[in-house]
Amino acid sequence: MKFLDQCKIYVRSGDGGGGAVSFRREKYIEYGGPDGGDGGKGGDVWIEAVDGLNTLIDYRYQQHFKAGTGVHGMGRNRHGAAGDDVIMKVPVGTQVLEEDKETLIVDLDTPGQRYLLAEGGNGGWGNDRFKGPVNQAPYHANPGLPGQERWIWLRLKLIADVGLAGLPNAGKSTFLAAASAAKPKIADYPFTTLAPNLGMVDLSPGERFVLADIPGLIEGASEGAGLGTRFLGHVERTAVLIHLVDATQTDVVEAWRTVRHELEAYDEELGDKTEILALNKIDALDADTVEMQREALAEASGAEVRLVSGVSGQGVRELLREAYGLVRQRKAEIAAEEAGPEAAGWAP
Repeated sequence: MKFLDQCKIYVRSGDGGGGAVSFRREKYIEYGGPDGGDGGKGGDVWIEAVDGLNTLIDYRYQQHFKAGTGVHGMGRNRHGAAGDDVIMKVPVGTQVLEEDKETLIVDLDTPGQRYLLAEGGNGGWGNDRFKGPVNQAPYHANPGLPGQERWIWLRLKLIADVGLAGLPNAGKSTFLAAASAAKPKIADYPFTTLAPNLGMVDLSPGERFVLADIPGLIEGASEGAGLGTRFLGHVERTAVLIHLVDATQTDVVEAWRTVRHELEAYDEELGDKTEILALNKIDALDADTVEMQREALAEASGAEVRLVSGVSGQGVRELLREAYGLVRQRKAEIAAEEAGPEAAGWAP
């Protein structure tokens, strides 16, 4: 299945059905009077976040969604049926934006969350509604109200707990394969990953989290070079970033600075996100060279540098456990913020 994370679509709710003008005329029944029924309500257009989806590819082949029109009212006070609703199912993490691609309408970040994109028009009243002591035989009814229409953008930001960042060929896909059951494409050339990959990391029956592998960044990505920063939106929701640096590179410090610059240029909050720095591919170097690279990177970054190898598995488990601890800590902080000061108990 191909990966698609943004698309533009057109939605239109249904028009309401018109009210009927009708009079009761039956043999042996006098004073029949008006009996025109109301028109049915037009169908609504809803969007719903569901589990089990991780791409918007279905909306590449169908960009127009129109709800059903309400049925017109009929004689004998028969009301028209309502038009059929349209329910668009999208992956959890999908954002709905206005046509300007900037104004956020709704962020569907919870499974089962629904939002009304376009409400159907109300059905018109039949002439039975207008009868009275003054006008006992009304010859008019209301037309149904028109539906709403709009162009919108859908943008998917995958729901992941931990994101992998780094230059192309830093070993992110190999690390993902070693850490989870995911089977990403792995090759010895840059840009083997052209779309984000997700993997479920199982540390124990009660310890699991989602790990996202993002296509590599290069210098100038924030200005559109390479794959640009198109896929960085998928790590905005993560609690932790694992920054992998290829230990076999000549200048590991420059590699780290390049990615850090692009992260900060894309979004200030993304640049401030908790980061675990790790030297990858240490199995390809001798111990002295690894230590030299680690010291250079630690001095430049001012942070502790972990040593891992996606091929041999060295240090992978320990790094994942550290990431899981930070994810739990961040989730606890978010829960406390949402609960507010009332959750801490009353104090004079």
